[in-house]
Amino acid sequence: MALYFGVDKKVVVLFTIVLGVFTQFFAGITALIALVPFVGPLIVKVLAIPLFWLLNGLGYFVSIFAIKKGYSRELVGSRVLTFAVLVGLVLGYIIGHIIPIR
Repeated sequence: MALYFGVDKKVVVLFTIVLGVFTQFFAGITALIALVPFVGPLIVKVLAIPLFWLLNGLGYFVSIFAIKKGYSRELVGSRVLTFAVLVGLVLGYIIGHIIPIR
């Protein structure tokens, strides 16, 4: 999408690498925290769930500005996609805890 809008290829690659390193760093830190018995997994859940809801809330605020700019049709598609991801995460979490892993 960035190439379509005329962003330089080097900037796209640099952004992708920086984003990949940041996400891997965050995943590594949370994995180390989750290794602590009893409280580690609880801490990871307490950190991860509010971060997801914060990003979703920011999406609603961005939606307000998009509606004012006249992008309501595109906004509906993105909000439906966000809702589908939320439902998928919740169902995956529930099913993952219902089905025991042996």
